[in-house]
Amino acid sequence: MSAHKHSFGHQVKHAVLELIEIAGELAHELFVIPHDKHHRGPWYWFCGSLLMGGAVAWYIFSKHVEVPLVPLLREVGAIIYLLFPIWLPLLLFKIYIELWLKYIRLDYIKKAGEVLLEIRIPKLIEKPIKAMELFFMAMYETGAVERNETYWEGKVRPWFSYEIASFGGDVHFYVWTWLKYRGVLESQLYAQYPTVEIIEVEDYTKKKVYNPPHNFMWGTHFTLQKPDPYPIMTYIDYGLDKETEEEFKVDPLSSLLEYLGAMKKGEEVWIQIGVQAYKRRGITEGQLYKDRDWIAEGQAEVNKIMKRDPHTKSSRSQTETGFPIIPTLTEGEKKQVEAIERSLEKRAFWTTIRLCYFAEPEAFHLRSPSVSGLLGTFRKPFNSNLLNGFKLGWYTDIADPTKDIFFLFGLKNWAMNIWIPKYAKLFIDAFRRRSFFYAPYRNWQTKPYILTCEELATIFHIPGQVVTTPTFERIPSKRVEPPANLPV
Repeated sequence: MSAHKHSFGHQVKHAVLELIEIAGELAHELFVIPHDKHHRGPWYWFCGSLLMGGAVAWYIFSKHVEVPLVPLLREVGAIIYLLFPIWLPLLLFKIYIELWLKYIRLDYIKKAGEVLLEIRIPKLIEKPIKAMELFFMAMYETGAVERNETYWEGKVRPWFSYEIASFGGDVHFYVWTWLKYRGVLESQLYAQYPTVEIIEVEDYTKKKVYNPPHNFMWGTHFTLQKPDPYPIMTYIDYGLDKETEEEFKVDPLSSLLEYLGAMKKGEEVWIQIGVQAYKRRGITEGQLYKDRDWIAEGQAEVNKIMKRDPHTKSSRSQTETGFPIIPTLTEGEKKQVEAIERSLEKRAFWTTIRLCYFAEPEAFHLRSPSVSGLLGTFRKPFNSNLLNGFKLGWYTDIADPTKDIFFLFGLKNWAMNIWIPKYAKLFIDAFRRRSFFYAPYRNWQTKPYILTCEELATIFHIPGQVVTTPTFERIPSKRVEPPANLPV
C-alpha cells in the first residue's frame, strides 16, 4: 500500500513539475524579445500594455488617488470571467499540445534506440583537420518531417553527440547516435580516416554514481561571447588548411588533450558537444515561432561593419554631390568580414557544449585547480578578441548574489546543501540522456547556438602525431578482416 501511495505521489509531483516547466516556457515566449523581427510588433504591443497598466497603477498609488478598489476588482473579475470562453480554451490547448508533444516525442526517441561508439585512434594519422570538416558536412542530417508525423507520431529531427572523456588521465573519444544512423556515421568516418577503429562500448556515464558528499561533481554549459555569425578561431586561422610538415603543426586541441591526460586518479572529465543540423523550424516542427535566419543575421553583421546599405550594397554615407563614401576598414574589420562570409558558406549546426568534472575523496584537494584549468584550456585556443569565443554559461552552483542573500539570513549552507546536489543530478541525467534539443531537457538552462562544420572540426577531430600526450592511448594499427579471395 505504501509503495502505491508513493507511486501516486510521485506521479502528482511529476505532473506539477511538467506544468511549471510549461508555465516557464510560456513566460519565456511572452516576455523575451522574439528573434524574428516580424513577431516583434505584437510583442511590443503586449509589453507596452503591461507597462502602461503599471504606470497607471503607480500614478494612482503615488498620488493617493481614491479608487473604489472593491468595485474595480469586481469589474475586472467580471471582464475576465466574461472572456474566459476565449482565453481559457487557448491556455488549455497550449498546455495540452506541450504535454502531448513531450509524451509522443519521448516515445519516439525511446523507440529509435541509441548506441555509443568509441573511436580508437592509431599511432599514425596523416589526415588534416579538413577531413573532419568533410565528415561533419556529410553528417548534415536535417531529417525532414510532415505535420502529421510531428503531431501524431512524435517524429523529431536527429542529433549527435561528440564526446571526449578522461578517466584519471586516460583519454577517449566517443560518438553517440541513434541506431539507424550508426552505419552512415561509421562509413563517413572510415571514408575520411580509414585507419581508425570504431567499436560499440558500454555507456561510461551510466557507470558513474554521484553520491554527495562522498564524491564531488561540477558541470557547466559553454556559450558564445558574441552573436552566432562571428566564428570562433578555427584550424584555418592556425594555418592548418595548408600543407605543413607534421612537426611544425600546431593543433588547437593539443593543450586540452594534454590537460585531460594530466588528470589524477579519482578525477573524471566529460566533454559533450551536442549538434543538430541547422534548419529554421516552425509550426511543422511543433514550434510556434520560426527560428531566426542565421544567414540573414550574418549578412546584416557584414553590412554593419562595412557601413553599407543592405539592398544597394553601397555606403549609406554620401558626399555633398551625392557620391557614396567608401568606408576605410581596419585590418581587424577586414578579418571579421572575411571570417563571417567564410562561415556563411559552410554547413551550420545547432550546438550545445557541456563539461562535467568528477572527483572522488582522494582527489578532493585537486577540485579547484582542476576546474579552473579545464575552463581555461578548453576556451583559450578557440577564443579571439576580434571574432568569437566561448564563455562560461550556467553551472551547477548557486549564483553569488543568491548566496549573499541566503547568507544574510544564515541560510547559505542550507541552500547550497539542497540546490547544488539537485542541480548536479539534473545535469548528469541530461548528460546521460544526451538530451537538449527535445524533451525531457529541451533547452535546459541555455539556448543552442550556431557552429559551422569548420568550427566543429576544430574543437573535435582525430588528433595527429603532433599530440604526444603520454596517457592518450593509441592502437598499433587498425584491425581489418582478411581478404575474401585468400586460398583455403
